[in-house]
Amino acid sequence: MAEETGQEKSEEPTEKRLREAREKGDIPRSRELSATVLLLAAAASALLFGGQVAGSMINIMVESFSLDRQDIFDPARMFTHLGEALFEGFLSLWGFYLLTLLAALLSPIALGGWNFSGQALLPKGSRINPLSGLKRMFSLKALIELLKGLAKFLLVGAFAVMVLWLDRPDLVALAKEAVEPAIAHALQILGWSFLVMSLSLIIISLIDVPFQLYDYNKKLKMTLQEVKDEMKNTEGKPEVKGRIRQLQREIAQRKMMTEVPEADVVITNPTHYAVALKYDQQGGGAPRVVAKGADFVALKIREVAEDHDVPLLSAPPLARALFHAAEIGDEIPAGLYQSVAQVLAYVFQLKRHKQHLEDAPEPLRDGDLEIPEEYRREAEE
Repeated sequence: MAEETGQEKSEEPTEKRLREAREKGDIPRSRELSATVLLLAAAASALLFGGQVAGSMINIMVESFSLDRQDIFDPARMFTHLGEALFEGFLSLWGFYLLTLLAALLSPIALGGWNFSGQALLPKGSRINPLSGLKRMFSLKALIELLKGLAKFLLVGAFAVMVLWLDRPDLVALAKEAVEPAIAHALQILGWSFLVMSLSLIIISLIDVPFQLYDYNKKLKMTLQEVKDEMKNTEGKPEVKGRIRQLQREIAQRKMMTEVPEADVVITNPTHYAVALKYDQQGGGAPRVVAKGADFVALKIREVAEDHDVPLLSAPPLARALFHAAEIGDEIPAGLYQSVAQVLAYVFQLKRHKQHLEDAPEPLRDGDLEIPEEYRREAEE
C-alpha cells in the first residue's frame, strides 16, 4: 500500500498489526541463535557425559570381540550381542539426547516467544512461484544471508585452526596412550574443541538477533494512512460513533424522564438548569439526583414534572451547584445537605398545606439557602 499511495512507512506497527502478524505465524526468529544454542548444548553434553560414553564404548567393544564357543556356532547370538550393544549405547547417550532436545525446543522461542499458527501451514502459491523464488534469491536479505554464511565459515574455521594448533601436543600424545585412556582423552579433547568452536557462533548471534528484530519491525511498519484506516476500522467512523452516542443519550434521557414523576422536587435555574431530587425516608440515605439537564432537557424535565404535579422550585444557585456537583443516581454532596434539607422541608410543608393539615409556609428565597463557596466556583467554571 505504501507503493500505491506514495507514502513512506514511517509509523511504528500498532498492537493490532503485531497481533495479526503473530496469527499468521510471522514472528521474529533467528536461525543463528537457535543453531548456537543447539551446538552449545551438544558441546556441554559431550563434556558432561563424555566419560560415561567412553566407558560404554569400551564395554561394547570388549563384549563384541569376546566370543565364546557357543557364540561362534550359534548365528542368532550375533543379533543378541547387537541388541545389547545398541541398548547400552543408547543408555550412555540419554543425557546428550535430553539436553539437545531441550535446546531444540527452547531455542526457537527465545526470540519472539512461543507461537503456533494454522495459517502458516496453509499452502501458498507464492512459495512455489519461480519468479518469487528468483526475487528472494537476489534480494537484500539473500545477500545478507550469503555474507552471514561466509562470516560463519571464516569465523568457525579460524577457531577450528586455533583449537587444532593449541591441541597439537594432546593429539600427538594420544598415539602413546593405552586404548581405554586414549578414548576418554580423545572425547575430552573433542568436547572442549567442539565447545570453543560453538562459542564462536555467539558473535554471529549477537549481530543476527538485533538485525532480525530491526528487519521484522521495518517489515511491519505502516504508513500514516494505514494507521488512520486501522483506527477507523477499529473504533468506527466518526459519523457512526456520533450517531451511536446520540442514540445512547436519547435512551438515557428517556430512562431519566421515567424517574421524574417519582421525584419529590425539581429545582430549576429557572430556565437553563433543572435537577430532580428524590428522598427515601425509609432508606436513611441522602437525597439522590434522579434526573438533571440543561436547556432543552431542562425544559422537558419541567414539563414532565408539571404533568405529574411534582413541585418546581426556582433556586438558581442551588440548581447550578447540584447540576455540576452530582451525577444522575448519585447522592447529593455533603456540602449541600443543609440547603437541600431546607428545600425538602419547604416542599413537604407545601404538600401538607394542600392537604389542609397545616398553614402555608413562608416563601423560600434564594438568600435563605447557603451554598458553600467551592460549589459556587465549580458552577461558575
